[in-house]
Amino acid sequence: MAQKSIVYCGENIDISYEIVNPNAKIDFVILHGWGSNKNLMKQFFSPYMKGFRHIYIDLPGFGNSTACCAMQTKDVVDIVRIFLQEIDASSNIVLGHSFGGKVALLLEPKLLVLVASAGIYVPKSFTIKAKIAAFKLLKLFGLSKFRSLLVADDAKELSEDMYITFKNVVNEDFTQEFASFSGKALLFWGREDSATPLSLAQKIHSLIKNSELYVYDGDHYFFMNNAEDIAKKIEKTFFTLGE
Repeated sequence: MAQKSIVYCGENIDISYEIVNPNAKIDFVILHGWGSNKNLMKQFFSPYMKGFRHIYIDLPGFGNSTACCAMQTKDVVDIVRIFLQEIDASSNIVLGHSFGGKVALLLEPKLLVLVASAGIYVPKSFTIKAKIAAFKLLKLFGLSKFRSLLVADDAKELSEDMYITFKNVVNEDFTQEFASFSGKALLFWGREDSATPLSLAQKIHSLIKNSELYVYDGDHYFFMNNAEDIAKKIEKTFFTLGE
């Protein structure tokens, strides 16, 4: 594990990362989802694609990386872009799981690999709307310390800045950004995914003109059992592009 200190908006941020196959010439950036870290992705993808230099990153505010303020996805993208420049790495191939898929999309790689990606806004259910209203009421009466009783599991242990970040990113809709993406995209999805349902994959597939969709048995973390097949498809596609 290594750390790189960068400056963003006048503040220092430490980005934790790990490189696998450091002498390989082709950069392969791997971004985790919300509430996760680089170690999860490394565990399942590092055994494959030996001809690629894997760059596993803890996104700001997760794992061993720090964050300086509340962010939106575009801020995370800017931080990752600065980081990649600092370590002299390209973003030609970027894989993103869940929230990491949104970051990967905005990095505009030549080959975009979306694994159960977030990015299409889904209207909140009545239950979620009720929880939001209840939290606002608690806050009004100075009882915001009871936030953990109402917020989503992904947000329970977050700092105030990261909780605001969470609220920012879950309300973003990247429909236009998906439609504007001009590179090649591979979409990998779990058939039983309830966090980012298969219907979202089908919509993203329809928005990105040059895309392929592969569906596997499993939930939001289906890739744990399918990393080898995913890696083979990435390799085949990349070399077909002639890079």
